[in-house]
Amino acid sequence: MDRQKVLKRTSWVDVPDKSDFPLINIPFGIFSTGSEPARAGTRIGDFVVDLNKLAEMNGFNGIDIPSGTFNHPVLNQFISLGRPVWRSVRNRIMDLFAEENRSDAEKLSTILVPASEVTMHLPVHVGDYTDFYSSIEHATNVGIMFRDPANALLPNWKHLPVGYHGRSSSIVVSGTDIHRPKGQTKADSDENPAFGPTKQLDFELEMAFITGKKTELGTSVTTEDAEEHIFGLVLFNDLSARDIQKWEYVPLGPFLAKNFGSVVSPWIVTLDALEPFRVAGPVQEPMVLPYLQFTGDRNFDIRLEVSIKPEGSNEMTVCRSNFKYMYWNMAQQLAHQTVNGCNINVGDMYGSGTISGPDPGSYGSMLEIAWKGTKPVRMPDGSERMFIHDHDTVIMRGYCEKDEIRLGFGEVSTKILPAVK
Repeated sequence: MDRQKVLKRTSWVDVPDKSDFPLINIPFGIFSTGSEPARAGTRIGDFVVDLNKLAEMNGFNGIDIPSGTFNHPVLNQFISLGRPVWRSVRNRIMDLFAEENRSDAEKLSTILVPASEVTMHLPVHVGDYTDFYSSIEHATNVGIMFRDPANALLPNWKHLPVGYHGRSSSIVVSGTDIHRPKGQTKADSDENPAFGPTKQLDFELEMAFITGKKTELGTSVTTEDAEEHIFGLVLFNDLSARDIQKWEYVPLGPFLAKNFGSVVSPWIVTLDALEPFRVAGPVQEPMVLPYLQFTGDRNFDIRLEVSIKPEGSNEMTVCRSNFKYMYWNMAQQLAHQTVNGCNINVGDMYGSGTISGPDPGSYGSMLEIAWKGTKPVRMPDGSERMFIHDHDTVIMRGYCEKDEIRLGFGEVSTKILPAVK
């Protein structure tokens, strides 16, 4: 079957118009229902496919998958089987649920669960987490606000993907409420710092990739081989306390301001699904060092948006951006992460850094949208936002669309609760 026919395939499962989950997506996640334990699934339209039950029905015969692979509360075991297995499983699912195989619908309908009836879980055990800083628009905006506008980027920024090692224990799945963090802050006019809840709680619009292949200590991954090590992507809301961060980040970088909660979407979309949406990234000048050079299109055209929903009011979109704006791509990020011999493991997560575009409507944080508090955003209920308020819900969505082909990531949502007393 040629590529265009594959992309146009439809399913005997009903898929609503503009659904994020057509047959060509087949994301992977972990779900539970009632008293049944968490296990692996995929999603087609408004239904979750129970992959453990599909395996028990011999749906994956001929694919080398150990028994019980899909009967785990995380996807790490499945992911560790490697890209040829991921691809074979995805292709088999598309075949089984394709319109031309409607004859199997009665049998396979027994393993479909309405998405409204499932609880989604964190899809992987995250052993390590790196957060990059790879949007040139975001880095420039922050440099203008806090440093010299004429020299907004630090000298190293165009030579390497800046990043730091974050805390994986506070990465949670969409739908998890996050309490406003507390810490030290210091106003420019004050002699000494104060302690209390952050007054500048912010979202950061990011995406994150998840590694699916481990390496040994002392080895590195090239940009050419990087995608063989990447299982897929999720939406990522890397919450930030700007006032805490400003006071603490010199000399060692983010700490309490960034480790109180990062929220991910529950469905991991594979690179195979995203293949039709590859695009060229920004031109990198000056030329990067050889280990960061690459060939081909390594960015992806993923449309992103962020909404804020005050309690008791309607949500309002405050940002529309795109993953294609990233200056440093995933292959370069992974090559840089490992060039010193750092080993990686299955399930490790790598945040892109805040994704901002070239105009104010595409800025990926309230710090930029409200421009350090000087341009408040008015909400539908008449209130204003410079940063996130208690009881606000932050919702991020992402999808790809090209030539009448559309797929997406669903959404990542979190409600901000008051600080714990």
